[in-house]
Amino acid sequence: MQYKVSCHCGSVKLNVETDLSIIKQCNCSICKRKGTMVATINKEDLKIVKGENKIKTYQFNTKVAKHHFCSECGTHTHNLRRSDPNTFGINVGCIDEIE
Repeated sequence: MQYKVSCHCGSVKLNVETDLSIIKQCNCSICKRKGTMVATINKEDLKIVKGENKIKTYQFNTKVAKHHFCSECGTHTHNLRRSDPNTFGINVGCIDEIE
């Protein structure tokens, strides 16, 4: 199923393809502190539809994972996963259809 993902201020918008059947709390040191719940998708199932120039990246430790966030409001929308760099973790709290 296709979902719309957006940051808090609306500067960053993504379309993702996933079934949301498995949602996990990310256990990396930064997401654990934020309480981020993620759905994992293949890289090709994410399309940036707005604000590519507003997306900033934070990396730490091994510098393999890339945590992407909006430079305007600071909302973490998605991350390239260290455990599988062919996938993204989508911040489920940023999926517009989930209230």
